[in-house]
Amino acid sequence: MNEEVPISNQENDGNVSDSVPLEVSSKEEQNPSDKNETKEISEIAGEETESKKPLDNEARLEQLEKEHETLKSQYMRIAADFDNFRKRQSRDQDDLKLQLMCTTLSEILPVVDNFERARQQINPEGEEAQGLHRNYQNLYKQLVDVLKKLGVAPMRVVGQSFDPSLHEALMREQSETMKEDMILEELVRGYHLNGRVLRHAQVKVSMGPGLKVDSEEKTIEEDTQVKAGDDLQVSDDSN
Repeated sequence: MNEEVPISNQENDGNVSDSVPLEVSSKEEQNPSDKNETKEISEIAGEETESKKPLDNEARLEQLEKEHETLKSQYMRIAADFDNFRKRQSRDQDDLKLQLMCTTLSEILPVVDNFERARQQINPEGEEAQGLHRNYQNLYKQLVDVLKKLGVAPMRVVGQSFDPSLHEALMREQSETMKEDMILEELVRGYHLNGRVLRHAQVKVSMGPGLKVDSEEKTIEEDTQVKAGDDLQVSDDSN
C-alpha cells in the first residue's frame, strides 16, 4: 500500500519556508534608512558644536578683557588714592612738627628778650664784672646760634610801613620825620620761622606831622573870631 502525504502539511511547509525570509528581508530594508538618518543627525549636531566652540571662545575672551580693564582701572584708582593719602600724611606731619616747634620757640623767646634787656642795661666795671659779662655774652650768642639753626630770624621793622600781618601797633604818636603809618620804634621784637610769622612785632606807629592840623585849627578859630567881631560891629551900628 502506498502512503499518501497530506496536502495540508505540504502547504504548511511551503508557507513556513516562504514566510520567514520575507520577514527578515523587510527588517533588513528598514535598518539602513534608520542608520542614515542617525548619521545625518550626528553630523549636523557635530557641525553645530564645532560652530559654537569658536563663538564661545571669542565671548569668553571678550569677557576676560573687560574684567582685565575693570581690574586695571580699580588698581590705578587705588594706587592714586594711596599716593594722595601718603602725601597728605606727610604734609600733616610737617604741619604738626612746625606747630610744635612754634609752640616751643614761643616759650623761649621771652628768655631771649630778657637777655637783650640785660645786655643793654649792664655796664660792667672791673675785671671780674667784665669776665661775667663776657660769659653772659657767650651764653646769649650760643642761644642765638641755636635759634638761627632752627630757622628763626628777627624782624627789622623801624622805618618800615605798618603791616597788620607782621606788626602789632601798641602806640601811635605824631612825628615830624615819619609819614603816617610808618613804624617809629620797636617795642618788642618780632621773629620769623622759615618765612612764617613766629611772633608779631609790637611797635609804635607814626601819625604824621601835627603842625598842619594845628595851623588849620588856628585859621578856623581866627575866622570865627573875625566873623564874631563883624557881627558885633554891625549890631553896634544898628544901635
